[in-house]
Amino acid sequence: MKQKAIVPAKEGRAFHVKKGQHFRIATPHGGQGADFFAYNADSIAEWLSPTHTWHLTRSLRPRAGDVFLSRFRRPIVKFVEDGAEGIHDMLLSACDQFRYELIGVTGPHASCSDNLMTAMRREGYEISTIPQPVNFFCNTNVRQDGTIEAPGNNVKAGAYVVLESLIDTICIVSSCPFDVVVDDWEINRDSKPTELEIEVS
Repeated sequence: MKQKAIVPAKEGRAFHVKKGQHFRIATPHGGQGADFFAYNADSIAEWLSPTHTWHLTRSLRPRAGDVFLSRFRRPIVKFVEDGAEGIHDMLLSACDQFRYELIGVTGPHASCSDNLMTAMRREGYEISTIPQPVNFFCNTNVRQDGTIEAPGNNVKAGAYVVLESLIDTICIVSSCPFDVVVDDWEINRDSKPTELEIEVS
């Protein structure tokens, strides 16, 4: 039986995935970054770690067939199918209140960090560390001089990824709330966040 859910724009949702189950994350309107986190359902002290994964995959971009490792270097999730033409990122940390303040936003602002903490609280967990996410549907480039740009989110409407949980996991997807206009830094198309779709089978 398939379970479906909508992640509203600027919000996050958690969902449980059993070992061997597949799940699909989609951007129905296109151009919407999806911050993805995954925890070992038996011990949330273990989570998916892009930085540990790089040593195995030798790639800063996730690719179909790649296995994501936990911070203990154990396989946790496999990237099965890429329906987004490889437009993904594993460099950017989750946005937070402090990032928005640094770029001039005043007052509270929704963030992927807060979305993660809220989603985990709904599952009964209080977390003190924000792991590095996998940023699906996020277009970033490393320039020759080593600097990073996000020149524009050109991910097509209906783009998706399919993943397989290699252990029992708690997964969280945040519809990135980044809506600030910054040169060479368009995380979401036209800086207008939209909803995401989740399907677990």
